[in-house]
Amino acid sequence: MVYKILIVEDDTTITEVLERQLKKWGYLVETVTNFGSVLEQFEAYQPHLVLLDISLPFFNGYHWCSEIRKISQTPIIFISSASDDMNLVMAINLGADDFVSKPFNLEVITAKIQAILRRTYSFGADLNILTHNGVTLNLGESTLLYGEERIELTKNEFKIMQLLMENIGNTVTREHIMKTLWETESFIDDNTLTVNITRLRRKLESIGLADYIVTKKGIGYLVEAS
Repeated sequence: MVYKILIVEDDTTITEVLERQLKKWGYLVETVTNFGSVLEQFEAYQPHLVLLDISLPFFNGYHWCSEIRKISQTPIIFISSASDDMNLVMAINLGADDFVSKPFNLEVITAKIQAILRRTYSFGADLNILTHNGVTLNLGESTLLYGEERIELTKNEFKIMQLLMENIGNTVTREHIMKTLWETESFIDDNTLTVNITRLRRKLESIGLADYIVTKKGIGYLVEAS
C-alpha cells in the first residue's frame, strides 16, 4: 500500500520542499493549486492524509478542515506560522490530528506523518509498509515498489529485504540473515544465501535499483542510509 498525501499550502517554496521530502520516503503527493476548490480536489484524489495551512486564499484552513470533516475522517495535520495556543485549540476542536508550527523540521514532520498513518491504517500487519529513499516494501503483499515499478518477492527475498530495511545504515551479518530465513545456519550451505541475494539483486536491478544492497565482504549486507 502506497499512501497518498494532499498538500494544501499556498507558499510554493514550502510546497516544493515538502513534496520532495515526502516522495523521497515513497509517498504519492498531490498539491492544491486552485484554492477555491480544495474539497473537490480532496474528493477526486482521495488522500490518506492532508497537510493543511491555515492562511490560504479565498477560505482559510479551518474552513476546509470543517468541510473535509463533513465527509471524511482522513487525518489532517495543520502546518502554520500561527502557532499560538488559540490556533492549536481551534485546530484540534475542528478535528485536526496534529499541528506543526513553521518553520518546521522536515524530519519531525515526516515522523509525525508516519506515526499518524501507522495509527490510522495499520490495523494488521497486512497494511504495514517500510519505506526508504523512494523504495516501499509492503509487509502484507510481499511486494516492493519503486516509482511506478512493482516486483513480487519470494518468501526468502522478502525476509532479506525486511531485515535490511529495518536496519538501514547498519550491516546485517550473513549469520543473522541465515538464522532468520532458516532458523538455524547449521545445515544450510553458505552458497544458498548467496544465491538468494543474487536473485534479489537481479530483481532490484530490473526496476532501476542497481547496488541498492551493498556487500560488506566477509560480514554481511546493508542498505545505506542515504
